[in-house]
Amino acid sequence: MTAARATDRTPHLDRIRRRRLRDRAALLGACGLLLTAPYAAWPGEAPAVTRSAKTDGTAPDAAVPPGLLRYHQQELLWEPCPGSPSFQCTTMKVPLDYARPDAGDLLLKATRKKSTGDGAARRGSLLVNPGGPGASAIDFLVGGGADRFSPAVRAAYDLVALDPRGVQHSTPVDCGTDTSTNSSGLGRHLSADSAEFTAHDAEYEQFTAACARHAGRLLPHLGTLDAARDMDLFRALVGDDRLHYLGFSYGTYLGTTYADLFPSRVGRMVLDGAVDPSLDGYQDVLQTAAGYQQAWESFAAACAARTDCPLGRSVEEISRGLDTLRRSLDRVPLRQGKDISVSGDELLIAIATALRAPEWELLRTALRQVLAGDTTALQRLLGSATDTSSNATDAFFAISCLSAPLAPRFSSAEVQAALPQFLRTSPQFGRLFATPLMQCAHWPVPPAQPSRTVSAPDAAPILVVGTTRDPATPYPWAKALTRQLSSGRLLTYDADGHAAYHRGNACVVTAVDRYLTQGQLPPVGTICT
Repeated sequence: MTAARATDRTPHLDRIRRRRLRDRAALLGACGLLLTAPYAAWPGEAPAVTRSAKTDGTAPDAAVPPGLLRYHQQELLWEPCPGSPSFQCTTMKVPLDYARPDAGDLLLKATRKKSTGDGAARRGSLLVNPGGPGASAIDFLVGGGADRFSPAVRAAYDLVALDPRGVQHSTPVDCGTDTSTNSSGLGRHLSADSAEFTAHDAEYEQFTAACARHAGRLLPHLGTLDAARDMDLFRALVGDDRLHYLGFSYGTYLGTTYADLFPSRVGRMVLDGAVDPSLDGYQDVLQTAAGYQQAWESFAAACAARTDCPLGRSVEEISRGLDTLRRSLDRVPLRQGKDISVSGDELLIAIATALRAPEWELLRTALRQVLAGDTTALQRLLGSATDTSSNATDAFFAISCLSAPLAPRFSSAEVQAALPQFLRTSPQFGRLFATPLMQCAHWPVPPAQPSRTVSAPDAAPILVVGTTRDPATPYPWAKALTRQLSSGRLLTYDADGHAAYHRGNACVVTAVDRYLTQGQLPPVGTICT
């Protein structure tokens, strides 16, 4: 389990401000996969039942620097996970700083579901990352993710999850603020008043100062580059010559980073819901706003064709109806009982969650109920949007701010000037996305990973999966990443919602599974509908 939370809370980050920071992390992180409850506990000194070592009995990978040799010589001890005996758990030691291995160690936690196959049917381990950044891969796999794989994939691979450095079960970053508070909003609508932008910038600055005080030693070493190096160490320790990998959303950025660093060690890699590593932070956020707008208009068009659509009979009328409803709830939040209060911004987080899932029927019900003064369905959407893990927001900022594509660093005045472009791009969601441009402006560590094209020369084929109306990782990003990769192949899913695999589409599942188990890529230009 993660280390105990710090008891000294930052006094000037009141509950509302902490919630806003969490909301903005959710807005840009937008993993979109519905994670289940966090994994309950980690074993202490239970006896090991399985040991990992290189399967061919050889020495560690060639050209390991002397300072890193002791990490490659460690032996993973796998033991039954408490509460989930069908999974095995282990701990891996990694250097805090790969450039200075004597600077200290971090402990990373991993879990695996052993392959059901044997002999020639087994290919090794399939490392799975559900996105984030800041989402626990372990919670995803143990909490139901492993059950989503087909029998063929389960027979071919040990399903493995490794929480990246700084995340949940692996030496978590802790900024000393209560970011585990349930979130019920998604960003915040801002007027053109410069005082509002200045106030939000001050909140980011205060949060950043808290992180520097409580976790300053960790902050330079929590980026995606180091997480990818940890993945390669883990690959070596489980005895695989190549890394087989499935990443969703931010997990595609992590996988792309690995392929860029270690192209000759790429095995069968699937990147679903792709991030374009060539974008700067501004374009990343602006294009995400455009993705949510496209997804909303797709929902509105389908709703308009129904006789029971609660907001209107055309996309324009439905969008105007949403704006009116949002403004009304901002003026007078809808209260239900003494503990439930829903503002316009909380309405928008529910809508964004439904667009990612996608849960159109539930969204229609929620809108109809809100108009009638009932928040039941809306609360279901708000609950599924909340990551209740203890350090999700801290990890989101700490990881994002070290990568230029994920780390906007704009002043409040610059964000205010950018607001008109965001509103033109996304009339319904533009204001929500403009504010997070400030999120890393005061971060004490500069980004270690620049925005640039990634080709991964001579890597094995990499399958990129893109959904045409994906709000969180727009489809053009999948096309761009495929063009950049020297061995990329695009699989298109013509549909709504975030990511494609495990969404129940037989065409997508068959194509991905055939690649993972047989190495057969889908034909060029394949479109699943």
